[in-house]
Amino acid sequence: MNRARLTVLAVLGTLALGALFIWTTRADAPVPQAAGSVNGGAAQGVGALGRVEPASRVRKLGQPGGLSVTRVERMFVTEGDLVTQGQLLAELSDAAQKDAAVAQASADLLEARAALQKSRAAGRPSEIAAQRARIASLKARDDMSRLDAERAEALVPRGAGARADAERKRAAAIWASADRAEAEAQLETLSRSRPEDLAVAEARVQSAEATLARARADAALSRITAPIAGTILKVYARAGDLIGTDGLLELADLDRMDVTADVYETDLPRLRPGAAAEVIVPGEPVRFPATVREIGWLVRRTTQAGTDPVAAVDARTVEVRLTLSEAGRQALRHRINMQVQVAIAP
Repeated sequence: MNRARLTVLAVLGTLALGALFIWTTRADAPVPQAAGSVNGGAAQGVGALGRVEPASRVRKLGQPGGLSVTRVERMFVTEGDLVTQGQLLAELSDAAQKDAAVAQASADLLEARAALQKSRAAGRPSEIAAQRARIASLKARDDMSRLDAERAEALVPRGAGARADAERKRAAAIWASADRAEAEAQLETLSRSRPEDLAVAEARVQSAEATLARARADAALSRITAPIAGTILKVYARAGDLIGTDGLLELADLDRMDVTADVYETDLPRLRPGAAAEVIVPGEPVRFPATVREIGWLVRRTTQAGTDPVAAVDARTVEVRLTLSEAGRQALRHRINMQVQVAIAP
């Protein structure tokens, strides 16, 4: 009995020690926090590297694609000039040749339109009047010839006239009638336009109009105009130079300045349009206010090179554009593509 009682007591003691161990382990375990809470639930901002850019982006202009002529004939702007949209910036060396083609096409179109007008009007009033007078004269001659032929035919049986003379007069009457019919047909032609003549004339006008439009388009390709209003930032080719791989010039609108920040994809849930931000410029004691305007659609590898040797160089980021305040625009309008730091408030 004593041995059995001791065995039971030993088992009970082991169970009690196990329960005590389990209770102690659960008591020491940390309490899980709510999802998204950081540092006691306080929201955090987003930091990123960025670069200064005009809101219009920098527009690089060059020769139109597909053209073999790449020599600049005349240059009308220099660096720092303010230009308006559509303003002529430069002409290529084949501009004069293209202008001559436009002038020739314009003359051909005027000729085709004049021919169409002539076809529609048929004959001029003076031509119609002259033709009617000719018809009246031929009608009188036709009537006289027919009477002479009838009298000659009547005298043949009586022996008063020769048969040969009668035949000549009959032939003259036939010719006079034919001349009259021809003149009347010509009057009909002068009075009305034939549909086939009008169709040909209209087709020639349309062909001339298409030729002129093509010539004007070719001439426009020999002139480079400003796609937007802005400031000439850099000129790469001048009069007499060939346009190289850098293009002709760079243009941008400096009235609105942005900062393009490369934000890590994991920080996107903490961004929203309209969020306040600050732009930190190296060497500047002042922080410039900014506002988140656009959040990009594409995730790509980062394009900003940091100084941290252990940073992830292949990190994936999204472009976020921030609009600079007026003070920031004035301070950074001459620092396009400068690298800055961005702090976006939560």
